[in-house]
Amino acid sequence: MFGNECLTRPRMRPGVAQQRTTRILFFIAGSAISAWAPLVPFVKQRLMLTEDVLGLLLLCIGFGSVMTMPLSGVLAARLGCRKVLSTAVVAALILLVTIGVVEDIKLLAVTLFFFGGAIGTVDVVSNVHALIVEKAAGRRLMSGFHGGWSIGGFAGAGLFGLIMNLFGTSPVVTMSVIALFLFVLFLFIARHILPYGADGAGTSIFSLPKGLAVWIGLLCFLLFLAEGSIQDWGAVFLVSMRGMELSSAGIAYMIFSIMMLIGRLGGDKLTQLIGARQAVVGGGIVAGIGFFLIVLTDGKLSLFGFAVVGLGAANIVPVLYSILGRQTVMPLNAAISAVTTMGYMGILLGPALIGFIAHATSIVKSFEMLGALMFLQAIISYWLYQKGHSFNSK
Repeated sequence: MFGNECLTRPRMRPGVAQQRTTRILFFIAGSAISAWAPLVPFVKQRLMLTEDVLGLLLLCIGFGSVMTMPLSGVLAARLGCRKVLSTAVVAALILLVTIGVVEDIKLLAVTLFFFGGAIGTVDVVSNVHALIVEKAAGRRLMSGFHGGWSIGGFAGAGLFGLIMNLFGTSPVVTMSVIALFLFVLFLFIARHILPYGADGAGTSIFSLPKGLAVWIGLLCFLLFLAEGSIQDWGAVFLVSMRGMELSSAGIAYMIFSIMMLIGRLGGDKLTQLIGARQAVVGGGIVAGIGFFLIVLTDGKLSLFGFAVVGLGAANIVPVLYSILGRQTVMPLNAAISAVTTMGYMGILLGPALIGFIAHATSIVKSFEMLGALMFLQAIISYWLYQKGHSFNSK
């Protein structure tokens, strides 16, 4: 559809249009993955799934993402961001609608696997696109780009409820409307997507992380582990330890997400002002304090703890991706694929790890461990700065 413009024409230089396009790419990805969440109870009821079967089906999304993420950077280098994103976005939207109509459990598992693969590809290649655009701009943009994902997260779930309540449509029709809206939005920006990937990606299908990418991958793993744990266990903590009604317990993740969004929307200017070191190290300390506020306080102060975690963690991952763009040990596409895969493993393993620790000890101990991991993230980041790695540039 788009050909090999990167081989036959001079490369377009990323500008304002590409900055706006990158934000919308993150918005589309965030909207697609969050729009799936309201479908879960409908799918469970329609197929009469038990909790254990549903849990295994949900893992298919994560496994699909982890399988495609290592390949996505190579595809971006060989085919260009535009062609890979066009294929992955369209596939994700088609699969999103398909999930709502599948009647067979095995076919649903396959559909969820490929949906996760498409979303994982969009995630990696959007970050490749973002780093190319940020480098060309010569200033911090990653927090704002990742803020687009957060806005999409609110929009996807919000649109689902709004359309169903206003028009009384079925879940499948509602999802079809959302998918069509996201597809049209993508059509408007497709021509502004860079037709090339980052240079020097190599030919290896899978690249193990090397040098600084190993440490950034580890730090992202810790951050995503904490985020995934709040998403899956925050409500459980409030119900079991604070006596909150089940219908209101979802406010924990909502507060966390809102504060993360606020932090990211102002994160680029803040990072320019205070520097990357303070954003990464200080953010980890603030997030760690937030977790201990959750477990050491009662009532509304516990909710304040979730807000502190969201604010502290908001800009760590975007800054880490910016730093990743300056390392030279690995080609950019391969480095982003490796780091994103490591980070996503935190989302997959985090909730299970928290459940294991909570069963062996208590959920309070689990959240204390998360606080300790955030302090560990800050310590590792400080150590990397002291060793003179590429963290030192604003």
